[in-house]
Amino acid sequence: MKAKRTKKTARPASKKKPSSKLLELIVQALESKKAEDLRVLDVSRLSSITDYLVLATGNSEPHLRALRIELERVLDEQKAGVLGVDTTKGSGWIVVDVFEVMIHLFTQENRDKYRMELLWKDAPELAQPKRAG
Repeated sequence: MKAKRTKKTARPASKKKPSSKLLELIVQALESKKAEDLRVLDVSRLSSITDYLVLATGNSEPHLRALRIELERVLDEQKAGVLGVDTTKGSGWIVVDVFEVMIHLFTQENRDKYRMELLWKDAPELAQPKRAG
């Protein structure tokens, strides 16, 4: 039996998606803390629960924690409504749900194990600016 999806409310074509600025700030925050293999997938046409998935890898549990803390700082500054955070200690996977953007922070082991890019292979990847240096 297939799950039924609810339709999203269409946004006016002339307006920039409300999450664009927030998405940029999220990417900058993760880059500033040296997140690895950072990818942004536009899942707006494939998902009824979010518009973007941000996937990033940390090189250790403390690095994941540093990424999450910086992310929470930026989200708090922007007064972004955080729907939920899953930070099960030692899991190697942190999820932050900001409604229009869902952020997944993984250790390399879990990034390889769960392969979110394959799960969402039909989602276009947004180009990331190249880092200087």
